[in-house]
Amino acid sequence: LRLPCIAISCFTFAVSDANASLFGVSSTRVSNLSPLRPKTASIMEQLRGGGDDEDGKGIPAFRPYLPYTLAIRDSIMIAHSFHDHPSFGPAGGLHGATYTVDVEFASASLKHPENWVIDIGLASDLVAEVLKKYNYKNLDEVFEGGVMTTTEFMCRKVHDGIVEKLKEKYEKDGDDNGFKGWIKVSLWESHKAWASFEGPSV
Repeated sequence: LRLPCIAISCFTFAVSDANASLFGVSSTRVSNLSPLRPKTASIMEQLRGGGDDEDGKGIPAFRPYLPYTLAIRDSIMIAHSFHDHPSFGPAGGLHGATYTVDVEFASASLKHPENWVIDIGLASDLVAEVLKKYNYKNLDEVFEGGVMTTTEFMCRKVHDGIVEKLKEKYEKDGDDNGFKGWIKVSLWESHKAWASFEGPSV
């Protein structure tokens, strides 16, 4: 049976001076963990302050220390099934779900002169635009081929959609000072269970 999702964060260090933060890891070993790199470093290299890409898929090993966060909350109602797969028990059949969606935008510094992480109106619109693709939809029809649309899977899809919308906006507007940071998407199945996916915005 599919058990409720439980978020667990584990950090293991080889040195005693590392400190876990709400959004990642900070350490006095600045060369390895700090997002502050030489000015010649690309934004991706700065965002990879949390560690090297371990699986070759362009995702840092863990989140860099980014102290500023703006969060947006929204919700979607969906229907889906797990195609009668025995691992999901009664949830294998068609059923409905209402997700509370939390999207966190984190950055190393505030954008000037506004002193914000990202325009909250823009962030809200981007999240709503991405969620519109799934709201009041049967995910079995949105994702064909028997895809298991688990909460974890949907977190990744929402995250990727937000990243794509950000790229489209700043490519269109030519805004080199747009949001460059870290995005975390959490989908809450209930007050007891949730899942998340996070990664860089670029």
